[in-house]
Amino acid sequence: MAETLVINKNLPLSEIYASLLQQLNSLINSDEPLISNLANVTAALKDTFDKISWVGFYLLKEGKLYLGPFQGKVACTVIEIGKGICGGCAARKETIIVNDVDQFPGHIVCDSGSRSEIVIPLIKDEKIFGVLDLDSYQISAFNETDRYYLEILSKTLIQKLSFERIVL
Repeated sequence: MAETLVINKNLPLSEIYASLLQQLNSLINSDEPLISNLANVTAALKDTFDKISWVGFYLLKEGKLYLGPFQGKVACTVIEIGKGICGGCAARKETIIVNDVDQFPGHIVCDSGSRSEIVIPLIKDEKIFGVLDLDSYQISAFNETDRYYLEILSKTLIQKLSFERIVL
């Protein structure tokens, strides 16, 4: 597949995700570096969904989450496990949806314009390798449909790519 996406943004959210995941499945190449693949995933998500203000990966190394490939404004580079939404997701090993980040105790502000967030863990064999973080300037931008398809994407990435060899 060429490095282009064809997405009809007028479709229902679930159909947009289904189309995106099918195309990403072809775009993700286990023979290429992890960082290259993750960079394309962030670009595809940002390009597909207008509600996303920032999307990126935080990758675990030596007990901390470090900024990986992303699309959007400059971001926090290190997040402690258990701190903020990303660190909480990594500690709990479960997706977190926050409808209003101002109401989340301990929210780490990287972009003061962010209003809502969803963070999906990257887990293989009970081991956390990082998180996929999506922010929006809209309140309540993310829902259970987003959770469902982003968790599928997370599982696809973990299955197809070698997170075990992360070198930051």
